[in-house]
Amino acid sequence: MPSFDAVRVERRVIDAPPVTVYRAIMNADFLDAARQSLAVKVLFGVRSAAEWAVCKVLNHVRVAGQPAATLRIADLPTSGDWILLGQHRPNEIAFGAIGRFWSGETFWIGSDASTFAAFERGGFGKIGCHLALHPLRDGRTELVYEVRTRMTDESSRRAFRRYWRVTSPFIGVVMRSLLKVIDRDVRAARARFGELATARSTR
Repeated sequence: MPSFDAVRVERRVIDAPPVTVYRAIMNADFLDAARQSLAVKVLFGVRSAAEWAVCKVLNHVRVAGQPAATLRIADLPTSGDWILLGQHRPNEIAFGAIGRFWSGETFWIGSDASTFAAFERGGFGKIGCHLALHPLRDGRTELVYEVRTRMTDESSRRAFRRYWRVTSPFIGVVMRSLLKVIDRDVRAARARFGELATARSTR
């Protein structure tokens, strides 16, 4: 998504090489960001309440879907709602979605990795997420999480910009929480590896 209407970038240095961090990214459950962060729980709760209120005002029927048990990049399809757009092990991963998410009830439409870039139907927005892993000289990895958003028409663009001015800081909170989950999983994996190595050495 070379052109976009909004972008947010968050960074975190993780004490592991890119190959280890990449593995953690693929297997991390991103829903843990909501389960373990009070701030994210509150933000999601406020958003849900706001969507409910808007649907009441507009007399829309809100259809609640079955919540997912987990959300892992390794499980993302290349066609559907949230999809895997591409990956280059162990340097970068891209994923995204198309839908309406800036006013009233949020909903996503089916898309495909091969046609995502060309999608231009009016009234929708595209979200492109990119995780880039940069090796540091001391063996650690700088993990950069970038989210770009692009509207498909001017009316949606104006509405989205009003929404973005309010929500951008809170989206940053969610993004940092996801990076924290990945860091946590890397630390846990390194601890398990250390315990295994110790157990083998004492046999």
